[in-house]
Amino acid sequence: MAAKGDRQPRLAAPVTLSVAFHGAAGTVTGSRYLVSSGHSNLLIDCGLFQGPRELRELNWLPAPFPPTAPAAVLLTHAHIDHSGWLPRLVKDGFRGPVYCTPATAEMVRILLLDAARLQEEDAEYANRKGFSRHRPALPLYTEKDAHRALDLLEPIEYRHRKVVAPGITARFLNAGHILGSAFIELACDTPKGAATLVFSGDLGRSGVPLHSDPDPLPACDILVLESTYGDRTHGEEPIDRQIEREFRPTIDQGGVILIPAFAVARAQLVTLILRDLIHAGRLPDIPIHIDSPMASDVTALYNRYMRSESLDQHIPHTTPRTLFPRNVRFHRTVQESMQLNDLSGPRIIVSSSGMLAGGRVLHHLKRLAPHPENLIALVGFQAEGTRGRDLADGKRIVRVHGQDVKVAARVATLHGLSAHADRDELMDWVAAQPSRPRAVYLTHGEPAPREAMRAELDRRLNVTGVLPAMNEEHVLEWLFRAPGERPAAPFPSAKVP
Repeated sequence: MAAKGDRQPRLAAPVTLSVAFHGAAGTVTGSRYLVSSGHSNLLIDCGLFQGPRELRELNWLPAPFPPTAPAAVLLTHAHIDHSGWLPRLVKDGFRGPVYCTPATAEMVRILLLDAARLQEEDAEYANRKGFSRHRPALPLYTEKDAHRALDLLEPIEYRHRKVVAPGITARFLNAGHILGSAFIELACDTPKGAATLVFSGDLGRSGVPLHSDPDPLPACDILVLESTYGDRTHGEEPIDRQIEREFRPTIDQGGVILIPAFAVARAQLVTLILRDLIHAGRLPDIPIHIDSPMASDVTALYNRYMRSESLDQHIPHTTPRTLFPRNVRFHRTVQESMQLNDLSGPRIIVSSSGMLAGGRVLHHLKRLAPHPENLIALVGFQAEGTRGRDLADGKRIVRVHGQDVKVAARVATLHGLSAHADRDELMDWVAAQPSRPRAVYLTHGEPAPREAMRAELDRRLNVTGVLPAMNEEHVLEWLFRAPGERPAAPFPSAKVP
């Protein structure tokens, strides 16, 4: 689907040190950062663009650098917007190692194979129903492509220093976001001097269930920081009270509660909280259905890593048999999913995707949304242009599989379940490092949160925040000049050719 006449991209002339932002710049998806140090290149994350059509179509374009240019790919974590374009990069020619933590390697195996299957199923369904603009509809990549990418994975334990390219040593530290998640420290030795870069990936929260707190930020010259919630906090009302308040009326009416939830971490966290509410007698013991083969596999992985340092060791009764209530039922096959259509309420269905962008949850949405006794509970960030954002904004008609679906069901947005640090938590993480970064490049955020975070960094910490644009390369040679020669913002940048 690349535009006709697209030429093979070329890297700019080698520089001492630079970072090019090929994703997650002005948006919360498609994280891809190319680090160039002399003649060495590394790709930090290789994410899929998700959300509205104009973003998804970027996945079909060739990378703005030769696929063989990176010596290696380093993954902060397994979420598809950070790992999901890897099979396409490999399909286009990349053959280097892919470094990540051991738990991320296992998680990526689940997610990439699931993503490939989903894309193949969606293409087949679109061709059968005839609602695709393309004839025929094709998957971005196949399971065979995903397996080729998985063969390149090389796990690295937390805090182990690894030379990943000439002159570049990497270290993975716990980000507290999902199982195995990390932020990445790069120590770069260049002909002009040494510099330390940190890529936050998605930073988790502190003092919340399921995941452990993030490691402290190490001293660094440059910090590439996510800003998903750069303009807000998660609120003070405990999430268990919100769930109890919102779910009880629907349960009493005999309705069905649909929870669109990310299959990784969010589905497990929601169900863990439901377990506690049921055990405490604050919610009745009603059936809970996890309708996602990927969520089923991820749950098993969480159980295996229950004693991992990336998981909270203070969860009561955390054993493989008691992480979830006894009435949780997993639905792996399409037939098992379809059986839910014949079951009345009250019951809870947890299904992905979390932003209602695709997958089985859309079939449940079409069936449940037109009925006022039901509830659609949004439990995570809803990006602009997604059905989840439309529902959160109060729209009463959504487009699903080429049809307009009336939304008569109640819609509730629950705050505090996000695995992303909010504005204050991000600020506290940076502020706890006595040696401030010389610049913070804000990514993985929509325009308003990014700008708000930049202003907070300046106001509270006197730290310069930079807002890179898509496919913009920022040259960092100013790091090796005397302090008085440091350029004023905006720092030197250029569009990648």
